[in-house]
Amino acid sequence: MIRTSENKGEAELRLSEISQAASNSSTSSRHGQGVWKELLITPTRPVLRILIAAVGINFFMQASGNDAVIYYSPEVFREAGVKGEKQLFGVTIIMGIAKTCFVLFSALVLDRFGRRPMLLLGSSGMAVSLFGLGMGCTLLHNSDEKPMWAIALCVVAVCAAVSFFSIGLGPTTWVYSSEIFPMRLRAQGTSLAISVNRLISGVVSMSFLSISEEITFGGMFFVLAGVMVLATLFFYYFLPETKGKSLEEIEALFEDELS
Repeated sequence: MIRTSENKGEAELRLSEISQAASNSSTSSRHGQGVWKELLITPTRPVLRILIAAVGINFFMQASGNDAVIYYSPEVFREAGVKGEKQLFGVTIIMGIAKTCFVLFSALVLDRFGRRPMLLLGSSGMAVSLFGLGMGCTLLHNSDEKPMWAIALCVVAVCAAVSFFSIGLGPTTWVYSSEIFPMRLRAQGTSLAISVNRLISGVVSMSFLSISEEITFGGMFFVLAGVMVLATLFFYYFLPETKGKSLEEIEALFEDELS
């Protein structure tokens, strides 16, 4: 802690806060007894809001369809008019490079700008990108000529969608959902949120192609754009900023937000 703090005094203060928080946890909580009851059956108002925030951000992370777009990117690009194997490989590489670059960018600026701005930027950017992708796919689906500008729109929109995901929901979900739970509830609360994350990921990934066959890829991307609009509203109205807050301050922050 001395190595990661500004000075020895700050390290000692942090250690004191950690020790005090750990000593405040009852023996039953440390062994997991009564935690599920406190989380799901008789939660206090701030604990309930923390749980909804953690589950909500993990839900929207996967409901965004990012995993499915990456899994089925060759199918998406074929629908967008990219036919050749070399061209498909090339645009997939470009998408991967864009995603990686913006993950690194997010890692550098997340603690500087805070969680809310990154989430709001990422989700609103995804909404616009997915709407543009839906428009491009719909135009190509209903056109025999396959105009080059529409193909370019789809390729740029896919790269933009995964980039905005890498700025916002991708890294911030794990940071936010792990830091808002009090120590006594962290293991069970985080496991519940991640279970929702993986469940929604599986549902979206397994249903993506089937739904796209029924309503076309364009229709599917319009649906995902709508989901991201809802996500942006959820983040704006329901998630307080937690940058630089201690565990005790975060729990009080959720209680203050309710008041």
